[in-house]
Amino acid sequence: MKILLSNDDGVNAQGINTLADVLSEIAEIIIVAPDRNRSGASNSLTLETPLRVTQVRPNVYSVQGTPTDCVHFALNELLKSDMPDLVVSGINHGANLGDDVLYSGTVAAAMEGHFLGVQSIAISLVGKTHFDTAAQIAKDLVLQHVKNPVPANHLISVNVPDLSLDQLGATRVTRLGARHHAEDMIKQKDPRGADIYWLGPPGKEADAGEGTDFYTIEKGEVSITPLRVDLTAHEAIEKMKHWVSPK
Repeated sequence: MKILLSNDDGVNAQGINTLADVLSEIAEIIIVAPDRNRSGASNSLTLETPLRVTQVRPNVYSVQGTPTDCVHFALNELLKSDMPDLVVSGINHGANLGDDVLYSGTVAAAMEGHFLGVQSIAISLVGKTHFDTAAQIAKDLVLQHVKNPVPANHLISVNVPDLSLDQLGATRVTRLGARHHAEDMIKQKDPRGADIYWLGPPGKEADAGEGTDFYTIEKGEVSITPLRVDLTAHEAIEKMKHWVSPK
């Protein structure tokens, strides 16, 4: 089995390198990841400048671009004659719960793999300590995928509590919860007196009831959320037909 790894925390991040160490026990690993932290990049592509790619060691490539750029390059150029069996994105340094998936570069990297026809998993640690736990969960899920593949029209987003493996609860299949709006932006002055702005922290949970990823993580359990790329609100199509008139 061959697995492509990417992330949004950068090629030197602890998460992706711990993941590579553990998954190398069961597969050939190729890492193609951003040269620096690109958290929050979502599905952005670099269109106005060329991508510069550096091989930093065998089977490890650093890309001056976004997580989506990395997977796009890997599948359309680097590995196009010998495609991987699976794309795994992560381990993200922090949660990707609820609305986070819309902004997450980690989920976007997995989504690009899905777009390009390779089944994909995004994995995030809800913290920054127990990467070994999240890597073991990833290994278990890859082995599960071998037996019962991720459905071809879905990708999965996994969140793992920041706990040791023996403290971890059950694994649940969940739906995305939702947050309130983010808090206000933080206005400051730069050293020259010009206004600068920082994004405020994420909003608190608005929908965190039983069955959501938020609820599951709060209980110390692993959350697996199947995602689909089709954003069409199918139930609204009939309701909106009065908006238009046939010629």
